Amino acid sequence: MANGNRQDREVEFGWFLPTAGDGKYVGVAPERPATLDYLTEVAQTAEKAGFEFVLIPTGGPCLDAWVVGSAVMSRTETLRPLVAVRPGLTAPVLSARMGAALDQLSGGRAMINVVTGSSVQDLEELGDPLAHSHDERYERADEYLEVMKRTWANGDNPHASEFAAGGLNGEAPREPFRGKHYTFERESSSPQTVQNPHPPFYLGGSSVMAKKIAIRHADTFLMWGEPHAWIQEQIEEIDEMRREHVHQGGEDREMRYGMRAQVLVRDTEEEAWAAAWDIISKVSPEAIERAEKEFAATDATNQRRQNELRELSKAEQFVVGPNLWTGLSVVRSGGAILIVGTPDQVSQRLIEYAELGVSTFILSGYPHLEEAEIFGREALPLFKEKWANLQKQAVR
Repeated sequence: MANGNRQDREVEFGWFLPTAGDGKYVGVAPERPATLDYLTEVAQTAEKAGFEFVLIPTGGPCLDAWVVGSAVMSRTETLRPLVAVRPGLTAPVLSARMGAALDQLSGGRAMINVVTGSSVQDLEELGDPLAHSHDERYERADEYLEVMKRTWANGDNPHASEFAAGGLNGEAPREPFRGKHYTFERESSSPQTVQNPHPPFYLGGSSVMAKKIAIRHADTFLMWGEPHAWIQEQIEEIDEMRREHVHQGGEDREMRYGMRAQVLVRDTEEEAWAAAWDIISKVSPEAIERAEKEFAATDATNQRRQNELRELSKAEQFVVGPNLWTGLSVVRSGGAILIVGTPDQVSQRLIEYAELGVSTFILSGYPHLEEAEIFGREALPLFKEKWANLQKQAVR
């Protein structure tokens, strides 16, 4: 397969921008509003700490990812904005043109996070007719991403403007696109992207449908943090699906594996665990009850897996493995597993994920400003040193 050996790959690190506010505690109102100045400070701190990109979330309480991404890229030098595209909620050609604009203006730094779901409540608020149709949302996303790629492929053939008399440089029109959800009789185009062939797609999910669409389109398949054995199981499953895809005549594409997790690094393990429990110390029983009801109503396979992890670990003080804690998931949705410990412990747990095949980590901590600096200073250099040593051993 195109993915190659696990140890021969460079590992990239991304941080998270708290566009719904930030603070030391979860389950309560944020202490720090998501102002431009604060988000810029988090982004610049992450850049200085050694992170290569920032995930900019999407959903009801979050500031718009594209607006924030545009602002952040104008105030950083190398940091890449990973912005969310929502298939079906904006037109695919429009999203392609927005992506091309962000890629051009950032000097080739744009990255696209494909979000097919989010919460059912958010999808209902957005008026998505497929809010309750999980698999069909992925079918729609398949067509959507194909249209985006075709649009970008025409980036060097702009339609008429004051600088171009015609379109398509005299080439014969390509085949129209006709699908279940999208039909385009006229060929679409966009400004040209800096990245070739286009900005990379990141796509997450744990369902079979999510993995099928990732195999067809994603440059990085994202998983929410889980115990190492669970992540290994998911990677083996998608590896087998990729082999079957190629056997049936599909493209053998290069694809990375990524993981979304929380981190908390302190000088001693005792300090780290005390700080972890402090994060949820202000959560009320009512907030936990509301969260449980919302989580139970989800149709997202990855959230259901997080729910299962939380229930399995309750009797063990939410510990699911060495330095792995699910306590945040009593109120936090998404990738809530927290890697807790000393710089050596946290970096070692990440090394173990990397040895399984994870080559992209998207991390966060509370509050995001201070925790980005701590991780970048204490744990990231250790990870890089350990990973470099493993790579040297692999080529001997």
